[in-house]
Amino acid sequence: MQVIGLTGGIASGKSTILETLKKMGAVVISADEVAHAATQPGKPAWEDIVRFFGTGILNDDKTINRKKLGEIVFNNRQYLQKLNEITHPRVKEMFKNSLKEIKEKNPDAVVVLEIPLLYEAGLEKICDEVWVVWVNRENQIRRLMAREGIDREEAVKRIEAQLPLDEKARRADFVIDNNKNVQEAIADITKYFNERVRK
Repeated sequence: MQVIGLTGGIASGKSTILETLKKMGAVVISADEVAHAATQPGKPAWEDIVRFFGTGILNDDKTINRKKLGEIVFNNRQYLQKLNEITHPRVKEMFKNSLKEIKEKNPDAVVVLEIPLLYEAGLEKICDEVWVVWVNRENQIRRLMAREGIDREEAVKRIEAQLPLDEKARRADFVIDNNKNVQEAIADITKYFNERVRK
């Protein structure tokens, strides 16, 4: 089994890349989906988050309102660090369990772990390779503003809450330039996947 960690910055455009990898036969596991499962009502992570941040972050059905929580943590680095301390160990454990199950069923699988905070959470250690989806800062700001309907100041604040994208690219085994035409990025991934991963 081969494990690829796919990361990038917020609004760097990972979704198209993931769809391409799925079509080529990779098993994709999304950190957002794992984190969502880990923070369902009654789960230990949910209890710790509510204990720290209060019930004001909950929806009527007791699920966490991610927008409200995001507004809190993106405006306070200490709160963001606390949230990461609560969620990262649980998410890491769930990833490890998923990888173990996949390996038992299909030892030859290529697994892509899509993790925005891969380096911040130290999850590169469970990957054989790390791929980074890279865009320049201006494109990232512009895309985030358009996607979330936020102003430039808020977009910059959210981007700066993560490890700089240039630093992620510097550490990567493979950098996917997503400033280019989407078809060019897909062609780069397909070539690399067929030559290096399926070798």
